Amino acid sequence: MADIKKPTAKAPAKAAAKKPAAKKSAANKDTSEVRTTKAQKAAPLKAGATKAAATTPDTSSDFKERAVTKAKSAATQGKERTGNAIENLSRMIEDSARTIDDNVGEKYGNYARSAADAVSSFADKLNAKEIDDIVEDARGFVRKSPAVAIGAAAVVGFLVSRLIKSGMDDNDA
Repeated sequence: MADIKKPTAKAPAKAAAKKPAAKKSAANKDTSEVRTTKAQKAAPLKAGATKAAATTPDTSSDFKERAVTKAKSAATQGKERTGNAIENLSRMIEDSARTIDDNVGEKYGNYARSAADAVSSFADKLNAKEIDDIVEDARGFVRKSPAVAIGAAAVVGFLVSRLIKSGMDDNDA
C-alpha cells in the first residue's frame, strides 16, 4: 500500500522566519547608531589623518633634502680626511726616498720620489674636486669597466672585513 504523507504546516515556519527578520532590523538600527557614534568620535582623528596625509609630500621632500645635505657634508669631511691622509702618505714616501738613496741607491730613491709626486698630484686632484664631480667620475669608471669596479669593490670589502675582524680580535684580548 502507498505511504501517505502528511502535509507539513509551513505557515508557522514563515511566521517564525518573519520574527527574526524583525529582530535583525532592530539590530541594524542599534549597530547603525553605534556606527554613527563611532564615526562622530573618529571624525577628529580622520581629519587629522587627512591633514597629515596632505602634508606628507612636503615632509618627505624635507626629509630627503636633510638626508642629502647630511650625506654631502659627511662625504665632504671624508674627502678632506682622505686628501690629508694621501698628502701625509706622499710626505712619508718622500722621506723614505732619502733613506732609499743612502741604503739602496739613487736610482731607487728616484722611483720613490716619482711615486711620491704621483701620490701628491692625486691628493691635489682629489682636494680640487667637488663631491658631485667625484661621484660622476666613479659612475663613468664603472660604466667603462664594470669588471674592474666589481673586483675593486670585492678587494675593498675583503680589506674592510679583515680590519673589522682584527679590531674584534684586539677587543677580545
